[in-house]
Amino acid sequence: MGMVLRPDKYIQLPGHSSGGYDHADVYRENGWVYLAHPATGSVEVVDGARGRHVKTIHGCPEASGVVCAQKEGLVFAASRGTGKVLVISAAKGTVTNRIQAGSKPNGLAWDGEHYVLLVVDVGDQCARLVDADRGRVLFTARMPGRPRWCEYSAWNGKFIINIRDPSGIVALNPRTGEVDPLRPVSQSWPHGLEIDERANRAYVGCDSGALVVYDLDTLTEKGVVWIPQNSDVLWLNPDLGRLYCAVANPGLISVVDTRSLRIVEEVRTEEGAGSLTFDPERGRLYSFHPKACRAVVYVEA
Repeated sequence: MGMVLRPDKYIQLPGHSSGGYDHADVYRENGWVYLAHPATGSVEVVDGARGRHVKTIHGCPEASGVVCAQKEGLVFAASRGTGKVLVISAAKGTVTNRIQAGSKPNGLAWDGEHYVLLVVDVGDQCARLVDADRGRVLFTARMPGRPRWCEYSAWNGKFIINIRDPSGIVALNPRTGEVDPLRPVSQSWPHGLEIDERANRAYVGCDSGALVVYDLDTLTEKGVVWIPQNSDVLWLNPDLGRLYCAVANPGLISVVDTRSLRIVEEVRTEEGAGSLTFDPERGRLYSFHPKACRAVVYVEA
């Protein structure tokens, strides 16, 4: 297989003296990228289609998780420094609400079927279901360990949450807040997570250097792909069957073919570049480089 990713644009981002960028998501209607910038306590807004930085949303200390509710036109951004989640108009980039959601909210996932936001907290190790309309917590559930990233699976109608230690995943019911028993992960320190609804799979990226594949029906392990250690964010292109894994150190994007479950390309990025996001409407992958303070936009071959 030849080149899978080709750099297309470089977008300069606001700088920082130290630190870097965290999670990001794309509002698909206009192609705007919302990027957590914990080094400056803000959320950066990037117009990916035009290749320019649009604005900085201040007031998000220790910015971490970001997720877009596509149909609702909302962006949620977690602030570990305040214990709040910012609610942002995706089309305008303006903050419409700030919801108190624990002590150190980090991972976020949106369930559009039940109009509920999942917030996982790395401070008190709880997961909270939040009513985004009323701005209040509906349920709080204790996790069996430190939670990492999370996603909603329309396939089984539950949230899937990575647990770092003990190494495992749990499923949480968005209607009742009930948490299923921990399912062990054979590799250490689950971190990144992506859901493949078409293939009925969950992909769990582990800091120890493995991508563990799960069946969504049974939440049983189906295979392991060996990837570099320190993988972070995962994004999937289901149309091409490619999973993109950001590896912060030494700075790589590992491209996994989800059909053969093997690495088909490794793209050098920059040390510390552990964050990615993908725009499926335009076929663009964004990698965020903390030293150069820029976003590199890749097109898919």
